[in-house]
Amino acid sequence: MREYFKRQIQLWGEQKQFALQSKSIAIVGCGGLGSSLALALGASGIGKIYLVDFDEVSVHNIHRQITFKVEDDGKPKAEVNRCVIEGRCPYVEVESFVEGFEEFAKRNIKVDLILDATDNLPIRAKIDAYAKKSKTPWIYASVEEFQGQVCFMEKASFQAFKITERIPGGIAAPIVMMVASFEANLALRYLAGLPIKKDRLYFLYFDEEGEFQVNRFAMPKDTDAV
Repeated sequence: MREYFKRQIQLWGEQKQFALQSKSIAIVGCGGLGSSLALALGASGIGKIYLVDFDEVSVHNIHRQITFKVEDDGKPKAEVNRCVIEGRCPYVEVESFVEGFEEFAKRNIKVDLILDATDNLPIRAKIDAYAKKSKTPWIYASVEEFQGQVCFMEKASFQAFKITERIPGGIAAPIVMMVASFEANLALRYLAGLPIKKDRLYFLYFDEEGEFQVNRFAMPKDTDAV
C-alpha cells in the first residue's frame, strides 16, 4: 500500500493517507462527471465507494464518459465504473447500485460525503433534502457547453437554484473532465482533513474572448441546516 500511494504520501504523509481508508463516499450518477470522479477518486485510497445510477451505457455517451468502451454499450453504468475502480486499485471496496437516488436513499447508508454527478436539478434537490436530513455534506456539480458549476454544500440553501426540468446543451469531454477534477479535488481535500471553502459556488467558464474564468459566489444559508 505504501508503494501504491507513494506520491500521495509524499504530499500529505502516511497518517492522512491511511485515514482515508476509513472514509466513504457516494457518487450519484455514473455518466460524464461520475465516470471522471470514479477515475480520480477510485484510486485515491478512500476505503468505501458507493456508485448509484439506474442508466445503461449508450454509444453517444462514450466520447465524454471516459470509463466506457464501445463494447460496454447496454451495460449498467454503475457496474462498469465499479469494475474500472476495482481494476485500478486493490485498496478500495466498491458497491454499485443500478437504481435511482430515491431508491438508494431508502437504504440509509451512512457516508462521509455525497458527490453529485447527475444532470438535472430536481434530483439534486432531493440529494440536498436527504443530505440536510442525514447531516451529510455533499458537493453539487453541473457542466454544460463550455461552463460548469461546483459547490461544497454544507449549510447553503439549494433553493437559490430554480428547480426546473430542462434538456442540457451540447458538451465535449475536456470540460466534463475539468469540472469533475475540481469536484474531486474538493472531495479529496475535505476527506483528508485539508481546508476548503464551503457553501461557495464556483462558476467556471470560457468568456467570449476564449479566456478561462472562475467566478465565486457566496451561497445563501439554509436556516434549517445545522
